[in-house]
Amino acid sequence: MTEEKQEKDRKGRDMIRRIEEMEARLNRAVHCLNQLEEALEQFEAVQEDIRILSAYFESPQWRKDFEADEAHLLPADLPRGVLSEDGIYNVLEKYKELKRQLKQEDL
Repeated sequence: MTEEKQEKDRKGRDMIRRIEEMEARLNRAVHCLNQLEEALEQFEAVQEDIRILSAYFESPQWRKDFEADEAHLLPADLPRGVLSEDGIYNVLEKYKELKRQLKQEDL
């Protein structure tokens, strides 16, 4: 095989590897962007829930519900994650942090 033919073959292999690499990058980007788009739609959909949770957590009603739970006045099988101070606080803080991150991102 001549040097010219070897060089042409090498360039052809390099081109194929480059195209395969770029194809893989494109596929990862498309997949990631589709997931992000779906997550952002879900994030938008939960805005009202967050607003209502925040108002509830800051209200006297939350404290009354919390105290009723502490006094064992609620059914034992009632889900009560919303009465966990850390649970609801952490969700609200995470929400605020994500909002800050979304505002700061500059692509």
